[in-house]
Amino acid sequence: MNALLNRLPGFVRNLQMKGMAGPMLIIMILGMMVLPLPAFMLDILFTFNIAVSIMVLLVGVNSLKPLDFASFPAVLLLTTLLRLSLNVASARIVLLEGHTGPDAAGKVIEAFGHFLVGGNYAVGIVVFIILVVINFVVITKGAGRIAEVTARFTLDAMPGKQMAIDADLNAGLIGEDEARKRRRAVSQEADFFGSMDGASKFVRGDAVAGIVILVINIVGGLVVGMLQHDLDFATAARNYTLLTIGDGLVAQVPSLIISTAAGVIVSRVSTDQSIGQQLAVELLSNPGVLGLTAAIIGLMGIVPGMPHIPFLLISGILGAAAWQMSQPKAAPATDLVPDAAPPVSPENAEASWDDVMPVDVLGLEVGYRLIPLVDRNQDGELLRRIKGIRKKFAQEIGFLAPAIHIRDNLELRPSAYRIVLKGVEVGRGESFAGQFLAIDPGRVSGTLPGTPTRDPAFGLPAVWIEAGLRDRALSLGYTVVDAGTVVATHLNHVITHHAAELLGRQEVQQLLDHLAKAFPKLVDDLVPKLISISALQKVLQNLLTEGVHIRDMRTIVDTLTEHAARVQSPSDLTEVVRTALGRAIVQQIFPGNADVQVIALDSQLEGVLNQAVGAAGEGASLEPGLADTLLRETANAAAKQEAQGVTPVLLVPGPLRALLARFLRRTIPALSVLAHGEIPDQRTLKVTAIVGGRA
Repeated sequence: MNALLNRLPGFVRNLQMKGMAGPMLIIMILGMMVLPLPAFMLDILFTFNIAVSIMVLLVGVNSLKPLDFASFPAVLLLTTLLRLSLNVASARIVLLEGHTGPDAAGKVIEAFGHFLVGGNYAVGIVVFIILVVINFVVITKGAGRIAEVTARFTLDAMPGKQMAIDADLNAGLIGEDEARKRRRAVSQEADFFGSMDGASKFVRGDAVAGIVILVINIVGGLVVGMLQHDLDFATAARNYTLLTIGDGLVAQVPSLIISTAAGVIVSRVSTDQSIGQQLAVELLSNPGVLGLTAAIIGLMGIVPGMPHIPFLLISGILGAAAWQMSQPKAAPATDLVPDAAPPVSPENAEASWDDVMPVDVLGLEVGYRLIPLVDRNQDGELLRRIKGIRKKFAQEIGFLAPAIHIRDNLELRPSAYRIVLKGVEVGRGESFAGQFLAIDPGRVSGTLPGTPTRDPAFGLPAVWIEAGLRDRALSLGYTVVDAGTVVATHLNHVITHHAAELLGRQEVQQLLDHLAKAFPKLVDDLVPKLISISALQKVLQNLLTEGVHIRDMRTIVDTLTEHAARVQSPSDLTEVVRTALGRAIVQQIFPGNADVQVIALDSQLEGVLNQAVGAAGEGASLEPGLADTLLRETANAAAKQEAQGVTPVLLVPGPLRALLARFLRRTIPALSVLAHGEIPDQRTLKVTAIVGGRA
């Protein structure tokens, strides 16, 4: 075993040692309650206790959010155990050696009991009680209440936060790894505040134990000193009381520091700044506030009977700081540039091809209040989200969408935006920076004050709320998203819906070039030998129009290579490719091994439709009365399936699929039309309704 450990890398052995540090520390702390310790060791441990408490306070003050110090509840328990163990160890020495003098329990206790309170045990008792009251009544009680309330609200808001993460994941704003990380952070936050609610009882119990130990040590010391060591009452009271007071103070000071750290951790608001930075920015950055404070303190300083020097000194310092902050900063020096030749006025310039501006395939125009969301210099969050949208689109749909050109548009309302496809508006909405959109998914338990609206992407009822109402909205069951997420979700919905129009000839060529890196022979055999790139583009667009992803380009190219020699029509080639992709199409609609619930056609209706298609071919049309009946009954059956939470699917014979898909697409956009040949043999069919007959 030792030989194996010696072969491990150094960092692995370091991790093992770090893992053993915690259990060993706990064992040592518990051992101090039982084993006697010399006075010098007590000095070392008391000093270590004070150092640890200062370290904990500094870490708490410099943490940006509570989870940055997630181990704080455990640290609180360990430091409390350490103080109690030191109290037990010091009480043992005080009772055994207290008759020898004030340094019987070590120099640290002597310093706290003699120098800090002037050797007066009455003063020491008063100081000790004051520290206990501050710690127990003020800091610990307040921190415990904050932790209790925060734990309750955090637990109530967990479902809403999880739904918001799922919404970002579904919209493509984050990846699976980021979603998993956020879910873990939400769970850790609830665990942290729940633990802090209980851990605050440690400090409260420590304060009570300190008072009890103080009384026991004084009474026990008097008994031991007078009965066992024949000391008179005054000498015994002085020795044992000073030692006990020193022992209590040396434990209460670290306890007070730890309690302050707990209060700082649970009471701070999560930002990207530490407590010191927040105070500097929010408290000391306004020269008007500093100047007015300096004036008030200065007036108080000149009032007769007041101590002039302290008031005027502080007033002068604050006034100087306010004056310094109010001074305008010097502009940076710039190099002088000789005057250039006067520019040619636009009216006198000749027209050129440079005046012909190409139309952007995809564009996003925003009002001036949304500019910070898309400004790279201001670290606009929407820019990062758009990159995530394009990446998710490429992974799910199967090709890389064109770049999205973003510009401001002063003709829009300040908080409005619009999405443009090839120069034509395809989406519009409003997003209020600094506010949150609370979307009603259909099961909220209350209402919120704000501006009622509808989610621009899916049309769900929603309300714009202030940032302070976010946690309340989550606890009521709303899905809460910020302004950038609203725009990004709408943009993702639009480009997914218009995927077929985004697939141009250049994108098809790039798709083939990418496939040729892995399968060069496969691409060479198809394009341009058997099919032109424009015909391939039409087949792929037909698939995307009906929501079929084209990630499996190898199967698509294989199928076209097999059939393109005898089938020329892009529509017919699309049906052949759909049959080859049948398993993926069904899996996309019905994930897993769930039953394939479909709407079927009555056999007589199938016969009538087959005759119409057979007689007219691709140009077949339906008789108006038959078309109206088919449309009405299919819409009713699809609505019933949607009400049951099932994607509506119409199952028809292969020759009818293309005709019915084109006919029903505009009226029932949520309906998918599948052919019998597209259903894999392993999947179980379940007919839920029959169009043209009885269900």
